[in-house]
Amino acid sequence: MATRIYVIPISNAAAAGAAMLRHKRIPHRVVTLPPGFHPMLVRAAGFKRHTVPALEIDARKVQGSREIARFLDELVPVPPLFPRDLEDRTRVEAAERWGERVLQPLARRLFRHLLLTSAPARIWFGSEVMRIPGAAAIAPAFVPVIRRLATISHADDARVRDDLERLPELLDHVDGLIEDGTIGGAEPNAAAFQILASVRVLVEFEDLAGLLEGRACVPAARRLYPDWAGPIPHGLPASQLSEGSAGMVAISR
Repeated sequence: MATRIYVIPISNAAAAGAAMLRHKRIPHRVVTLPPGFHPMLVRAAGFKRHTVPALEIDARKVQGSREIARFLDELVPVPPLFPRDLEDRTRVEAAERWGERVLQPLARRLFRHLLLTSAPARIWFGSEVMRIPGAAAIAPAFVPVIRRLATISHADDARVRDDLERLPELLDHVDGLIEDGTIGGAEPNAAAFQILASVRVLVEFEDLAGLLEGRACVPAARRLYPDWAGPIPHGLPASQLSEGSAGMVAISR
C-alpha cells in the first residue's frame, strides 16, 4: 500500500505519528513540509484539516497523532499500540490524552516562543534544521510566519512563564507514568509515543538541562527517539527557569 505521512520539523506530534508507522513496520514516505506553510499544503494534499501529522494510506486520510494511533492498530494489529486488557487500555488512553492535551502544546509553545523572541534560535533553525543557505541573512524574513505560529499556540510571555513554572510538576507526572509501568516498557504503546516525543523536544533545550537532569523520562525518550535536532539554543526566560526549578539544579546562563 502507498503510504505517506506529512510532517514538519521538530514537531512532537508529527514525530509520534512517524514513529508509530515505523513501529508497525509499514513502508512509508515522510513528506517534510515547511513550517508556517504546512496548513495550506496539507489542505492542498486533500486533507480536511490543516494540521500535521497527516497520514495517507492508499485513498484513506487520517490526521492527528491519537487518530493515527487508533487507525494503525486497526490496520495492523501487531505489534499493538494499545493493551488488550480493558483496564490497562483505559490507563494508557488516559495518559495518551494527557500527553496530547497538556504536554504536547507546552513543548510546542516553548519552541515557538523561543523562535519568536531569539534571533540566534531563528538562525539555528534556518541553518541547522531547515538547511537554508544564508539563513543568518534572511532570518528576519521568518518572523511573520513565526509570529503567526506563536499566536496560534498562544505562545505569549505570560503563558510561557506559566508553562515553565509548572513544568517540573508535569515532568514528575511523566516519571510517575514510567514508574507505574504505563509507559517506558520494552514494547512502546500509544501513550509512550505521544508523551515521550514531547519530552524529547524538551531534552534538547539548553535552557532546560537542569530541570531534566536525572529524570527517568530522559533516557526513555532518547531510547524511543534516538535522533532529534538539537541542541536548541538558550533564550527562554531565565528568571522563570530558576523559580520554576526550585529544589532542582538551577539553570546557569
